[in-house]
Amino acid sequence: MSESLIIKTKGGADLGRIERSGQCFRWIYVSDDEYVIPAFGRLISAREKRGGIEITFLSRNCKPSDISLWERYFDAHLDYSKIRKMPDASDSFLSDAAKEGEGIRIICQDPFETLITFIISQRKSIPAIKTSVERLCEAVGRKIPGTDVYDFPSPAELFKLKSGVLSSCGLGYRAPYIHGAAEAFYHGDLSAEHLESLDDEELLNTLMSLNGVGVKVANCTALFGFHRLDLFPIDVWIQRALDTYYDGRFPLEKYHPYNGIMQQYIFAVRGR
Repeated sequence: MSESLIIKTKGGADLGRIERSGQCFRWIYVSDDEYVIPAFGRLISAREKRGGIEITFLSRNCKPSDISLWERYFDAHLDYSKIRKMPDASDSFLSDAAKEGEGIRIICQDPFETLITFIISQRKSIPAIKTSVERLCEAVGRKIPGTDVYDFPSPAELFKLKSGVLSSCGLGYRAPYIHGAAEAFYHGDLSAEHLESLDDEELLNTLMSLNGVGVKVANCTALFGFHRLDLFPIDVWIQRALDTYYDGRFPLEKYHPYNGIMQQYIFAVRGR
């Protein structure tokens, strides 16, 4: 029998809303409240439970002492119920969006995986992004121990893939950008540890020094891969909401240090 743990989450968790919020591209749907999740070289299933999330180990390399890893992944210790109360009473749009987004949490993913998947995400629909990401994992062909699910490639594995193989994954013009990012991590020009040590502005500027990484990809990588919760990625859907309700500019000063969570609430109602 597989071993399970309960991750207690402050402020609730809705796995379906998290999966649909555009943060992650590898969750495998089981039901609206259950997903199989490959992350950090491991495979788990996650199911909503009252007051938290039940995770079940599906790969051989999972162990009970990993609980802090999954607590961080699901941002378990931050009370999202308090954050949902932050919208100004006069801002009915954001107040309603926060209610609609109840259960969304910012998951803290592997930084390199986040960077690569958001480079892939440019000008693609979410189904197309998922297809390209899975093709990339299959191209490397390393499975998570004890499962038939492919692990996400390491920088070395991606760097060593031939350009023709990268192109066959449906990456198009993004293939050289992915190769360049993998090369920077493989050779040590960039590392997750160094990037983690930077403040938000330095982190964004360093990410944008990579070819193919613009403002949106850098902000998404920082928010979802480095848990910089005050960053506010803007895509076409978010910009339309800003133009409609905020004269083009979101009042970031009101919602510091949780602007990234407000962005997710807006995306929940406008990014469809």
